[in-house]
Amino acid sequence: MLTTEAVRRRVRDVKAGIFSGPKIKSSAGRNWPEYEAELSDSIRSAFTEIGPLIDEAVSNMRISKGRGPIRKLTLKQRVTLLLIKELVGHSNRMMANMLIIFSMLNDIDVSYKTIERLYSDPEVALAIHNLHVVMLKKKGITHVDTSGDGTGYSLTVSKHYSSAVQKRHDKAKEVDYGENQFRREFVYKFALLDLNTFMYVAYGASLKSEKEAFDKAMEMLGTLDITIDSVRLDKYYSQPSYIDRFEEAKVYIIPKANCTIKGSQKWKSTLKEFLKDTESYLQEYYRRESSEAAFSADKRRFGWKIEQRRTARIYSAVTCIALWHNLLNLNAG
Repeated sequence: MLTTEAVRRRVRDVKAGIFSGPKIKSSAGRNWPEYEAELSDSIRSAFTEIGPLIDEAVSNMRISKGRGPIRKLTLKQRVTLLLIKELVGHSNRMMANMLIIFSMLNDIDVSYKTIERLYSDPEVALAIHNLHVVMLKKKGITHVDTSGDGTGYSLTVSKHYSSAVQKRHDKAKEVDYGENQFRREFVYKFALLDLNTFMYVAYGASLKSEKEAFDKAMEMLGTLDITIDSVRLDKYYSQPSYIDRFEEAKVYIIPKANCTIKGSQKWKSTLKEFLKDTESYLQEYYRRESSEAAFSADKRRFGWKIEQRRTARIYSAVTCIALWHNLLNLNAG
């Protein structure tokens, strides 16, 4: 029988370690030369494919020319230049493997300000979104088992997101306007990761909270012809309002210590699954560690700090990181 006390008792058992989680693989035994070779291959493969992918992303766009000077760069050149600018600014390893991509910059001679304006160019933003859709279609992603999680990128060198989370826990996932009304320290990102391809299906960013980033990711998901079969979420999202957003998908969460069974039928069904076979349920839930691994890989490759200052440009930088993540995983597996 489903009761609030039964759920809370089971949560205490999980915290006490009565139910074992999956065995975490140690990276100590990783073959690092092999890892570096695989990474280098994925980088070179991404650079080889980016040109045709951008061509496909911009091919169906029809732009009405308004007032103003004629642009020096084509839309393809602008998209390419923005992606390269974001990449070069974050990763020396990428730079060492990207010589092939400079062939795409022939006859481009523009100022630094022109490059910076690409971050707030609406045509470029639309083409970037199209590029995301093109990659998902090329990978054949239609039905997915996913993991959903949030992270943050620092906007100042004096604050590191992981340190803030360790200190403030879930409070770090939202701006404290009492303490931080005039300073923006982090940009929050939420992403749904396909556990099969390791590619981001949908993502969103916010300067306000991880919740708002989640809402934006769900808005993007609504524009895609993709069905979520299952999703794993951390405790920040262990509430009926979040569970209900996934409708027919199976949701895996660990309830909060003070949870109740009050809520929708889907919320009650999720709690019943948690109680029925907790061991197997946890095995599925802990697959969400793939999201943490994806964020960690992104920050190792592209850095943990966003250099942009204007809101639209900050969001564009986060989008470019997500796009590069997918490009590097496009031919994996």
